[in-house]
Amino acid sequence: MNFLITLIPVLPLLGFIIIALNYKKMIHGVASFIACGMVFISFILAVVVFLQLLFLPEDQRAFSVTVFDWIHTAGFSADISFLVDPLSSLFLLIITGVGFLIHLYSIGYMHDDAGYNKFFSYLNLFVFFMLLLVMGSNYLLMFVGWEGVGLCSYLLIGFWFKNTDYNKAANKAFIMNRIGDLGLLIGIILIFVNFKSINYHEVFVNAAEVDPSTISLIAILLFIGAMGKSAQIPLYTWLPDAMAGPTPVSALIHAATMVTAGIYMVARNNVLYSMSPAALQLVLIVGLATALFAATIAVAQNDIKKVLAYSTVSQLGLIFVSLGVGAYSSGIFHMATHAFFKALLFLGAGSVIHALGGEQDIRKMGGLKKHLPVTYLTFLAGVLAISGIPPFAGFFSKDEILAHAFAQSPVAYGVALLASLLTSFYMFRLFFLTFFGTPRASHEVMHHIHESPKSMSVPLMVLAVLSVVGGFMNVPEALGGSAWLNEFLSPVFAPSQGILELHHLEHSTELGLMGLVVVLTLAIIGIAYFRYVKGNQVPAAEGTLTGVQNAVYNKYYIDEIYDAIVVKPLFWLSKQFDNIVERLGIDGIVNALGGGVVKGSQVFRLLQTGSIGFYIFAMAISIILMLTFFVIW
Repeated sequence: MNFLITLIPVLPLLGFIIIALNYKKMIHGVASFIACGMVFISFILAVVVFLQLLFLPEDQRAFSVTVFDWIHTAGFSADISFLVDPLSSLFLLIITGVGFLIHLYSIGYMHDDAGYNKFFSYLNLFVFFMLLLVMGSNYLLMFVGWEGVGLCSYLLIGFWFKNTDYNKAANKAFIMNRIGDLGLLIGIILIFVNFKSINYHEVFVNAAEVDPSTISLIAILLFIGAMGKSAQIPLYTWLPDAMAGPTPVSALIHAATMVTAGIYMVARNNVLYSMSPAALQLVLIVGLATALFAATIAVAQNDIKKVLAYSTVSQLGLIFVSLGVGAYSSGIFHMATHAFFKALLFLGAGSVIHALGGEQDIRKMGGLKKHLPVTYLTFLAGVLAISGIPPFAGFFSKDEILAHAFAQSPVAYGVALLASLLTSFYMFRLFFLTFFGTPRASHEVMHHIHESPKSMSVPLMVLAVLSVVGGFMNVPEALGGSAWLNEFLSPVFAPSQGILELHHLEHSTELGLMGLVVVLTLAIIGIAYFRYVKGNQVPAAEGTLTGVQNAVYNKYYIDEIYDAIVVKPLFWLSKQFDNIVERLGIDGIVNALGGGVVKGSQVFRLLQTGSIGFYIFAMAISIILMLTFFVIW
């Protein structure tokens, strides 16, 4: 068992090493076979571990596997050790399972790319670091995985590095994540200072002995890290720009790996957050603001991948709403279903882009339903799932979040509901403009349009099935289910349940809320249908937008505002430091010393006359002066 657990992260790392050392001479098929094979074996092992965990008694569903001693000094120790419990085992299934499908999809999507082998090596490395992040049994190992995921995102977002804009997007993602990571690092340091340990178990067991204000500060600092990785206000702007990378990268970042890191970290530290109402309130407010703000932006975007990117930001906001009200299991549930349908939607978008020769503007699509039947049907499953239409996966997970928000506050429920309804509108807007109506692509593009190869369509089918049935893992009791996932995760969140009391709704109230949400969602879909299918409307060109429409289309000018109040002042300040401190100060001192030596040497050189008599005279005078000095002194 211990050996199998160790192999789960080691295999993708081994795949990266093999491909990276031979990527220039390795045949494409061999590289993809190794990369896909390593992740697939990791997935099989994750399934085995999950099943073994599932059949253990509830109080035994957590154990640690120490691989080797890492750091041991006076007062500080950290091991390379892996924690396996219901939370980490669920993440293992998602990371390796969805990750494998994305690897498989990449075979067809990247087949003509010159960097094919290098791309697969990066994918393997990405999966390794994400596995390290969720399996680490201490904060330091989690931080290594955390930073590794950030590095891989930089490499993959800027994979097509010959394009300057793509490099800027990669830099933006890397820098904005470093801002959040600073908060996380300070939080980890405070944990060690106050707990004298960075091991999860020791921290959580002793949390009650630490001052509550310190716990709140630590929880808030950790959440700052989550805001960066999981793209919450104000550190969200990197995620839409991450669309610069190849579409499989977008799916990997947005669904299975990077953006879920912040969710995992908050859920893992549920004890600390449950002890800090202030930190939970911050998580709730930021989640609500992000969910609604990003949803309004997505309504006006015309790039198929940008719509999905802002959708991801909004859905992550909803997950943080669930975490903010203390419903940790519900947040993890929506994270799991979101991994299914968001990976499906991104890969479906990639199939559309692949068929249209790289076109991403939905205004230049339309009428693709009959040309791309597999993509159409699978994409429809993803759209229905994210919109929360029963019995698709998103219906069950989103309903739980809305129910807990309603129990917490009518305001929180109203904002979350509005974000959910906007999701339905912009997703069906995207769907109708892409697959319905008359074709708006050029005749040349439509002449060469074709369905994606099997390596791309099979992952779409698998993800479509998961998007349909994934919600049944946690059917609520109000619908006659057993809420299995909540029960499975209960050992992880049990300590928080003793600290934070959740408000539970009556079954009749919950059923009424479900019915209300479904009716409103269907109404919103009807509006989108009559506008974009019956009305055959196409979004207006950029230059014709005015007022609020223009502001929303330009994402409320947040990037421009950041540029004006953060980037430009920092560039100006750095310029002043360069001119004043660097050039006049440091360089001035160094140059003055060098100039002084040169000038002094020029003066002393005059004493070298070559006259022996002058030298003897100088020696005599020097001796007299020295004797005089010693006598007087």
